[in-house]
Amino acid sequence: MIPAGFLPPALGPQRTFALVAGVESYDISHRWNLRGPARDALRFAHWLTGPGQVPPGNLRLLLSPLDDPGALDWPDSPAMAALRAAYRPATEENVKAALLDELPQCDGDLLWIFWAGHGYLGPRQELMLPCSDARPSQIRHLNLDSALRWWRTDLVKHRSFPLQAALVDSCRVDAPRDARWNFGSTDYGGGNSVPGRRQFRLYASREGEAAQNDAERGAGRFTEALLAELGTRSVREGVSGLPAAARSIHRTFQDLRERGGGWQLPQFLVDRDWDACSFLDDDPTAPAPPRAARLDQQAWDGLGALFEGRELPRCAHEAYAWAFKAAGCTTPVGGGLPGDGLLEVVQDLDERQGGPGGMPLAVPFVRFLADRVAAAGDTAWADRLKDWVHSTRERLVLPVLPPPPPPARTTVVHVGLEPPPDGGPGFRARMWLSGERTEQIWESQGAPVRLDAVREELLRQLVLVGAAPADGDRAGPRLRGGVDRIEFHVPYELLDTAFDQWPVPRGPAGRPRALGLLHQVVVRCPQERADTRAEWRASWRWLCTRGGRHPDAVRVVKESEVTDALGMELAERPAPACVLAHTAAVPHAGLLEAVLEGGVPVAVWRRGGGEPAPPLLDLLAPTGPDGRPDPGALDVLALPARVREVRRAAAGAAASAERAAQHPSREDQLVLLWDDPDDIPGFRSLA
Repeated sequence: MIPAGFLPPALGPQRTFALVAGVESYDISHRWNLRGPARDALRFAHWLTGPGQVPPGNLRLLLSPLDDPGALDWPDSPAMAALRAAYRPATEENVKAALLDELPQCDGDLLWIFWAGHGYLGPRQELMLPCSDARPSQIRHLNLDSALRWWRTDLVKHRSFPLQAALVDSCRVDAPRDARWNFGSTDYGGGNSVPGRRQFRLYASREGEAAQNDAERGAGRFTEALLAELGTRSVREGVSGLPAAARSIHRTFQDLRERGGGWQLPQFLVDRDWDACSFLDDDPTAPAPPRAARLDQQAWDGLGALFEGRELPRCAHEAYAWAFKAAGCTTPVGGGLPGDGLLEVVQDLDERQGGPGGMPLAVPFVRFLADRVAAAGDTAWADRLKDWVHSTRERLVLPVLPPPPPPARTTVVHVGLEPPPDGGPGFRARMWLSGERTEQIWESQGAPVRLDAVREELLRQLVLVGAAPADGDRAGPRLRGGVDRIEFHVPYELLDTAFDQWPVPRGPAGRPRALGLLHQVVVRCPQERADTRAEWRASWRWLCTRGGRHPDAVRVVKESEVTDALGMELAERPAPACVLAHTAAVPHAGLLEAVLEGGVPVAVWRRGGGEPAPPLLDLLAPTGPDGRPDPGALDVLALPARVREVRRAAAGAAASAERAAQHPSREDQLVLLWDDPDDIPGFRSLA
């Protein structure tokens, strides 16, 4: 409870004021809309004017609901009827007018700020709460940290509002570092700090975490728990009991997580008690939440020897994400690893510590590495990693770890084509089947063969692979389920060839289907990477350590950018790892040369040239909060599957257009260059 001396003697409903905001609808994009915050704001206002007995004229109610305001579930009371007639939309102008102009001129003892809606952390970790008139060109918002600093100064009436409580039901995730997310710079300034003003903050999530909203019930989980704690208390009882209520809410969510009630459940960060002391973890009357062990010096010495001279393996991002899951705590919002070296990653994990089971996050990370390294064939290093995990667990008395998930198995047919040494017609051809292991399944003999013969042999091999039982005579990668992807390793001149359009007979009538509709089909050109092998591998490694997603991973190249210097520009940094060609000319006229010279492993273009319509980002990337395709959300590592989805959608649209006597779309004429430097069977020449 709040010490008696902290409560102003006259504190009561008449001297209590509040800003209550619920934002569901945003101008920036309909994809930002969410259902629940407006109802949460109404329920909090109902507590203030009901059990709290605060006059409705002391509240500034700001609502931007998804539906007609009259359709909201307005509580039936005279006070709420008055607020229904006086509420305003939750625009930036109205927020600033209420919080920085009107309320500071009032004479009160207690200010409540309740906000429900989206929330983002800026570069200085300030909480930015977007307003309903947030637009792509300017995400108008309330900078809550700056506003609370302003409220501690003498710009607010002297001796007024010694107690200020901010209750925020929003996420606290980092705002993407993207030029389209233009929050601008918002600082409300302020005067001189006034001694004696105390602020209490209770957020629905910790920094970097998302708060959960129940859209079906139209309620935020944080608000549900908060109102349950406030119950029928008066304003004086509610404000004095806020610290105890916060501890109870925290324990409720902690128990829910420990029972496996949700992976992304919010965790609570209560900033300070009324006496400016942190109370959530240090309250002597409540048990402190369990904390995981940290690595000891012996563990660090062992890791130093294990990681010396080792680059980040391609599974490092998966290991990092799995460590949080194995330890029973929430994965950080945002992709990518916290460093470029294994020791940097482990240091980040150790600083974060682990979940309630006492497991340091670094231990499952190393365990995951050991399993994947063993699967890749480096058994010596894998054994050393496993020994470190075993000895560290025994020394620190750690719980048993669940086994890491097995790597996703992809069955791939590699088709290698090379021109004959004498430069004559046809190609020397070879095929490999790659799954749990790699084996050669066919090679052309004698004279070079034409592409028609290669196609016929590929169809025969696909039938054999699909028909081979898992326990058949030919053990190895020929597993039930057939082939996932077909990769054509071809000379530079064949990159634009329509391999994905090769007809494949299907069904009893032998109806032809395009190869690219049945399988993921990509082209490769590893033999042209000799001069930029280092840049090529660095770019691929950079992409893998960020889980395939990053704002810098994808670059759209337009016609005016295709110059003689483009290749050198692309080679300067590991990013971008993927180029999308928005060029009118055939890609051979400079773009692909630049991609290969720059060491870029992935590229997408429309076969035969011609600027794609709609743009490739519209076809491939998910839509961001501003309603436009978000390159930072495009999973480059999943592009083979995504391109096949586009081809299938275009094939369906083309069939509909043909029935309607319209011109079919060319969206299925996409070519995907997909050069994984770690998966090149038979890289030596066929000659």
